[in-house]
Amino acid sequence: MPTFTFEDQGDQIILINSDTKQQAGEIAFMEAESTLIIVHTGVNPEYRGNGLAEQLVAKVVEKARREDKKIFPICPVAQKEFKIKPEYADVLRQDV
Repeated sequence: MPTFTFEDQGDQIILINSDTKQQAGEIAFMEAESTLIIVHTGVNPEYRGNGLAEQLVAKVVEKARREDKKIFPICPVAQKEFKIKPEYADVLRQDV
């Protein structure tokens, strides 16, 4: 399994394969009223099943905490992470 880095590009965080320097996945979000709306999480098929989508969601959670924002997860992957990880409750918009 290669190593990966994460690149915050403002409205998405890109997962980069450190060996090939190629994009291996991404999580996309929009911002509205101090809320990050996660609309898509994707990992290239050859890297799926290694917890990378979960790591991408975690990076958005870190960003929200750093920037004092909430998260509204529309993407099914992000919704699942918020359901199984009570430690993310502090950044989840409570009106969702």
